[in-house]
Amino acid sequence: MTQEAAPAPIVLIDGSSYLFRAYHALPPLTTSKGQPTGAIKGVISMIRRLQQDYPRSPLIAVFDAKGRTFRHDLYADYKANRPPMPEDLGSQVEPIFAIVRAMGIPLLVEKGVEADDVIGTLACQATANGREAIISTGDKDMAQLVSEHVTLINTMTGTCMDREGVREKFGVTPEQIIDYLALVGDTSDNIPGVNKCGPKTAVKWLQEYGDLDNLMANASGIKGKIGEYLRAAEEQLPCSRDLATIRTSVPLEHTLENTRMREPDPKALLELYTEYEFRAWIAELEGGDASEAETAPTVTPINTSAADTHYEIITTQPDFDRWLDRLKSAPEFAFDTETTGLNYMTAELVGVSFAVEPGTAAYVPVKHDYMGAPEQLDREAVLEALRPLLENPAVRKIGQNLKYDKNILANHGICLEGIAEDTMLQSYVLDSVASRHDMDSLALRYLNRRTTTFEEIAGKGAKQLTFNAIDVNTGGHYACEDADITLALHRTLRPQLAQAPGLDYVYSQIDMPLVPVLARMERRGARVNPDLLRRQSQELAEKMANLEEAAYAEAGEAFNLGSPKQLQVLLYEKLGLPVVKKTPKGAPSTAEPVLAELALTHALPRLILDHRSLSKLKSTYTDKLPHLINSQTGRIHTSYHQAVTATGRLSSSDPNLQNIPIRTEEGRRIRQAFVATEGYKLVAADYSQIELRIMAHLSADEGLMKAFANGEDIHKATAAEVFGVPLEAVSGDQRRSAKAINFGLIYGMSAWGLARTLGIGRDTAQAYVDRYFERYPGVLEYMDRTRTLAHDQGYVETLFGRRLYLPEINNRNRNLQQAAERTAINAPMQGTAADIIKRAMVAVEDWLLQSNADARMTMQVHDELILEVREEDLPKIVGGLEQRMCAAADLRVPLLVETGVGENWDEAH
Repeated sequence: MTQEAAPAPIVLIDGSSYLFRAYHALPPLTTSKGQPTGAIKGVISMIRRLQQDYPRSPLIAVFDAKGRTFRHDLYADYKANRPPMPEDLGSQVEPIFAIVRAMGIPLLVEKGVEADDVIGTLACQATANGREAIISTGDKDMAQLVSEHVTLINTMTGTCMDREGVREKFGVTPEQIIDYLALVGDTSDNIPGVNKCGPKTAVKWLQEYGDLDNLMANASGIKGKIGEYLRAAEEQLPCSRDLATIRTSVPLEHTLENTRMREPDPKALLELYTEYEFRAWIAELEGGDASEAETAPTVTPINTSAADTHYEIITTQPDFDRWLDRLKSAPEFAFDTETTGLNYMTAELVGVSFAVEPGTAAYVPVKHDYMGAPEQLDREAVLEALRPLLENPAVRKIGQNLKYDKNILANHGICLEGIAEDTMLQSYVLDSVASRHDMDSLALRYLNRRTTTFEEIAGKGAKQLTFNAIDVNTGGHYACEDADITLALHRTLRPQLAQAPGLDYVYSQIDMPLVPVLARMERRGARVNPDLLRRQSQELAEKMANLEEAAYAEAGEAFNLGSPKQLQVLLYEKLGLPVVKKTPKGAPSTAEPVLAELALTHALPRLILDHRSLSKLKSTYTDKLPHLINSQTGRIHTSYHQAVTATGRLSSSDPNLQNIPIRTEEGRRIRQAFVATEGYKLVAADYSQIELRIMAHLSADEGLMKAFANGEDIHKATAAEVFGVPLEAVSGDQRRSAKAINFGLIYGMSAWGLARTLGIGRDTAQAYVDRYFERYPGVLEYMDRTRTLAHDQGYVETLFGRRLYLPEINNRNRNLQQAAERTAINAPMQGTAADIIKRAMVAVEDWLLQSNADARMTMQVHDELILEVREEDLPKIVGGLEQRMCAAADLRVPLLVETGVGENWDEAH
């Protein structure tokens, strides 16, 4: 007798959660007639994704009804702080409803009952009938419904949450979630919690006392201020718990039994998709290819279904030879390495994967060494067989973050050439702010395909396995998928870049040529003096101790300078300082900008800021740098990241070279620890005032261009114009004020911000701003022109065509819109500066590799390049370096490079 298959789980969609998350996550899309469609596209895309992931499951979409619910009767201020639905979102609700109905999916809107309670009741009905339920939501409150038979899935992030997942995320069981929510409160629903009780405190109490009732029974034994707050909340906590409780037995007009899916209505869907201009979905209905409609006609159709893949794990020589022949005959192939870790200097190769066509990939394991691992091909033999392909610049390689793979292969004596395409950079150049640029995120965004994550096969935390300890079959599928997805992403993203000549130039002529340059810089590393750093750590510790004593004296008591809660009590309750800003939970903020403002009128916040600054330097640099020295090279090796910042600037980590202060004595001391090898000097070449020069170019302001063309000190020149004094009569204070104006305005600073920076009245600051724009009218015209362009097209561009999209530029929230306008003004300058130094790095590296000079680039920080140069080659290198950096862009004003030479970085700067 055959056993009957279990029914597929029912999928309950929290439509209201979808609605707001899609609205805030996606850019403000509109049709040609001005109808907003961003939320429509986001909600329907997530529902379509669920249909793909659960093809046998019935779906039910549940949305909140308008008006009051029983919770408003329980608590008059329930959701009192929630603003009305934005008008542009409200106009998208009915279209969403219409499309959902046309898809054949039941849509429930129960008057007087919240969607949470409808979903809770339906989930309970499902499990009572022996059926699993999946709730698709982003709402944390739903965690209370999780059981052995009810699971949460977040379609936007692709994460699932079962009972263990609830414990991992919240620290409590699903049965404790209601009490947890009652204790911490909910600002969005205006549910009061216990004052000062955050998630950590709530978890601690519930782990100790089990539930809210037992906690309150023992409230008298909880000491300190938090105990007082708990006892003060005793009367209101039962109500908060009641408000947080999702009902699972509300009477519904539409129960699980009388709710059925229908067949989709293609005609109605076509009309709706046409009205709201969803071209990809129209093409799909008409029998075309969705990806083709979204991009250019040249896009190769890709089957993104994981079920149609053919993955091979290669453990025999004949199979390897067969794939080697296939790679040799392919004009290009996707390539990925699997390794023992993320540190590119120490990680070892565990296996390599390849793909030459979508859906087909192979993995060659070479170093899985767990107990019982199958026999594998010899690593050195595999690499030697691959060497001619990998080192051939004419063979095009496609990868995701190929800089890492190049460094890994270098650990085994292979010099990877032919780095042709990088999907991480393709996505980044297309839209730097649309999403993260890791493979999992890109696969979901562009291929609508959920990939296997590393944590799913290796675990996480302290018990996470390295790849060599993962089962060959499991790891092999993961590795094959990496190569397959990379190829599919390339064939989707590259044609989109080709449609925009500016983006294509940035990708192919700036970002891609930089990949091997950065890889070589990373491997060269930088030499540091660990003894100097250790001495400085000791000195910083002594200075911090002195600051602590001074802070205790100012406060009248000892306290933990690193505790936000203690600082809140001390600053705002004991000292009565004004509350400048609150945290999202309503507590007075102790963030650095707040403390900086309070420090203007009180000594204690300044002492705390000084202590934080020294503590950060000590923990991040003087303590850490000696431990980052590679035992083989004796140098530190940072990682440069090309796809992190919005504007195109590079960032770095382990260590972060970009954040070492230059204006403080302690920061300069850290730079003194970066030293040259014996017989060499460090050369630091820094673009002078590059963003102001770019402003002069973009604005074509005659006054600015004249000042730069004449080689004037631009800050003195501005001071002379703004303060109406001869150039030679400008005082030091006037120059400092002019410098604040110059840099403040290109970062979108208002007169109010300038007043705070200079410590002057707002009227005086406004007069300075007005006078500045009178003297430099081209700058004002540029700013106005750029704002208008940003509002019209939704993005701004650098001089070379790099785009920065501005999702909030037309937001109805005026604060968000103004912030986007400030970004629009600054991004072309900051982004152009980033493009210029990248172009310079490529030109300098090519020159150094072709010359006979003993010199090499070792670091890049902001607008500065640092080289290590043999002393006898200094004259040749300094002149050639300045020449190539100045030639990296053709501006209306000259680029100026200031070069220094020294035994250490500080001396050279």
